Amino acid sequence: MSISISRRFVCVLGCAGALAFALAGCSSNTAWHGSTQAAANDGESTVELQIFAANSLEKALPEVEALYTEMTGVTFSDTQYKGSGDLVEQMRGGAPVDILITASAGTMDDAAEGGLVDESTRQDMFVNDLVIVRGEGSDIQIASLEDVASVDGRIAIGEPGAVPAGKYANQALASVGLYSDAEGEGGSYASSIADKVSLADKVGTAAQYVSTGDCAIGFVYSSDVYRYDGIDVAYTCPDDSHKAIVYPGAVSSSSKNAEVAADFLEFCMTDEDALAVWAEYGFELA
Repeated sequence: MSISISRRFVCVLGCAGALAFALAGCSSNTAWHGSTQAAANDGESTVELQIFAANSLEKALPEVEALYTEMTGVTFSDTQYKGSGDLVEQMRGGAPVDILITASAGTMDDAAEGGLVDESTRQDMFVNDLVIVRGEGSDIQIASLEDVASVDGRIAIGEPGAVPAGKYANQALASVGLYSDAEGEGGSYASSIADKVSLADKVGTAAQYVSTGDCAIGFVYSSDVYRYDGIDVAYTCPDDSHKAIVYPGAVSSSSKNAEVAADFLEFCMTDEDALAVWAEYGFELA
């Protein structure tokens, strides 16, 4: 797979390695926080965390969960990977959750306003880039966002009401007049692309549409190129063409394992082996 990595990701491995070195004395080679270790060693109960996570974390997060289980004994239920908006709707419907990780600050804001998360535990975890991908081996060339209008073939975009990547894509298109709403939702596409757009239920589906040839190009995250074969980056959208892509995480306000859940979030951001996993899949710490 050919990957054109944006400027943000050129230094991610080095940054993660430097941070890991600095933390080596207090992370993977030692027991984690006493509260979590005690819970793991409690013969009367086993802590199992339920995580709702943005779809783009589908490959990286299970590896980090496995590291935490190995270290503490804490296990994880069937982690749900969907569009961030869909996850919040499930929480509103009463789904039991310990941790929510979304792909946009706005979606986490919705969860906080609804009283679904403990705002005191909220932290920005990762940042990402918005890229336009093409099928591997494709000769499609994109030098600017305006070039999207001249692409011969369909365009995969996440459904903006549920998929933050879709909203970011629409914001980028709006910056060059190809979408009518600068916020990226509730508008319409310019006539030059309106008949070409294929909406996807999650960002991974948009990537798959391109990898299978159903779409000529698609708007996804840089990290998605690390988890899907058959696609490569045709263009990295300028940072100022869309809102900053930030992944916030927070403990659910209804969690029965809030202390352990908060501990896992800290583990994600500080453990040397966890940092290496995030770097491997193209995520940069916020």
